[in-house]
Amino acid sequence: MEIGVVSNYFDHVGVAAIKLAKGLKVGDKIQVKGGEIEFEQAVGSMQINRVEVKSAKKGDEIGIKVDQKVRKGYKVFKI
Repeated sequence: MEIGVVSNYFDHVGVAAIKLAKGLKVGDKIQVKGGEIEFEQAVGSMQINRVEVKSAKKGDEIGIKVDQKVRKGYKVFKI
């Protein structure tokens, strides 16, 4: 189920900004797809406006550390 899209990537810290279309919480497993990249990872932590949160809802823009480089427009799925 698609839950969001990457809106930015901060290479120096390995963090993706994701605009959520559905809720997400710490511990959920996600899959990121775009270009030739496709990987899965657990959400270890997330932030909203640099504040650590345990969950986020539709419409929030979150920051999460990702295992691989991503680009704006990559799709994020909850698995």
